[in-house]
Amino acid sequence: MEKSVPGHRRFDSEVLPHLDAAYNLARWLTRDPDDAEDVVQDACVRALRYVGTLRSGGAKAWFLTIVRNAFYDWVARNRPVEIVHDRDDAIDEAVDLDAPSPEQDAIRRSDARVLADALQALPLQFREAIILRELEELSYRDMAHVIGVPVGTVMSRLARGRAMLRRMPSLQPVHDIVETRRQS
Repeated sequence: MEKSVPGHRRFDSEVLPHLDAAYNLARWLTRDPDDAEDVVQDACVRALRYVGTLRSGGAKAWFLTIVRNAFYDWVARNRPVEIVHDRDDAIDEAVDLDAPSPEQDAIRRSDARVLADALQALPLQFREAIILRELEELSYRDMAHVIGVPVGTVMSRLARGRAMLRRMPSLQPVHDIVETRRQS
């Protein structure tokens, strides 16, 4: 038992500070708070078990990689995934042409809710890229590590995800706010 205490201390000091980021990623991937808690719980068990493999300075990306892998394992056990492969028509499929006009939508809901709904509508591979970059503020290199793809693929998914968001009619009123925040 004494042997595992240093691992617990390292888990507590290096991994637990990223618990909010882990839940945030799991919440956006699962689209359900209860399912996200299950995924994060599984990820914590895995992280505690393998904390000895953690290299110093990379705890957040390491833990988010575990969360992402736990999510995909959870999906395989619980439901089919709606992954959209990197196709040219994915942008058109993400746009709801029957959505209310930008003015109607902005009046009906707050800007934050509209953006959250738009993010939820994105296909998984693009949604996770935007969440990791814009909300979790990971570098492209760390994102590539978490997702398990080359940096160029990360950049492509991020660009395509942003393009999908720009083309969504419901986001037209808040698009300028998002772009201003991203550039600052």
